[in-house]
Amino acid sequence: MDSSQFIFGIHPVIEAIESGRSIDKLMIRKDLTGEQAHRLVEIARLHGIPMQRVPAERLGRYTRGNHQGVVAIMAAADYHRLGDVVPALFEQGVLPFIIVLDGITDVRNFGAIARTAECCGVNAIVIPERGSVGVGADAVKTSAGALLNIPVCRERSLAAGVQYLKKSGFKIVCATEKSAENYTTADYTVPVAIVMGAEDIGISNQILDIADVRAAIPMFGRTGSLNVSVAAGVMMYEVVRQRLLADLEVE
Repeated sequence: MDSSQFIFGIHPVIEAIESGRSIDKLMIRKDLTGEQAHRLVEIARLHGIPMQRVPAERLGRYTRGNHQGVVAIMAAADYHRLGDVVPALFEQGVLPFIIVLDGITDVRNFGAIARTAECCGVNAIVIPERGSVGVGADAVKTSAGALLNIPVCRERSLAAGVQYLKKSGFKIVCATEKSAENYTTADYTVPVAIVMGAEDIGISNQILDIADVRAAIPMFGRTGSLNVSVAAGVMMYEVVRQRLLADLEVE
């Protein structure tokens, strides 16, 4: 266990948050109270850091020293703000391509998606603040380092983030088997955000309602669905295919 991934103690964690360090998750002892503990919770909420109340024994797994009932797990890379990334993309004159992950909790799937996304030229990955895997050391390793080369935006409300993308001119394409529209029929030669959902429950209805397109990957076998990282790869390379063809037609 790499101790550089963690910060222990109330005051060091507060200082880390206020200095702008990217924190993946904050774990606080269940029965921790007091003025400083309350201040830590309020600061963490203000900065949108996911928090979890846990038994003291769990915190003891991370250090033999005095953790004061608080352990912060550092993100392996800094998180970005969607409201900063999107305007910058349009200012740079690129054709934006963003991947939105709704409730992906498996670190291997997240890493595999990020690796493919970076190879496809995706400009950013958007994840929710809660109910999602974060940019931890394991995710970076699984992504073969790709997560260090692509901005990851963590949104308090993923639906609000998707709505922001739509209002900014992105076509919202939700990959879901609950559709009769083949994924290849959508036009990806415009600013596009592809939404992928968790394997067990898929994309939330709130986000499906925002979608411009609900696209399905055709299935011919007895298995009900593809692994989400494989499905994401299929969707992303359709974007690449269409954009390459569009470039050839221009030439």
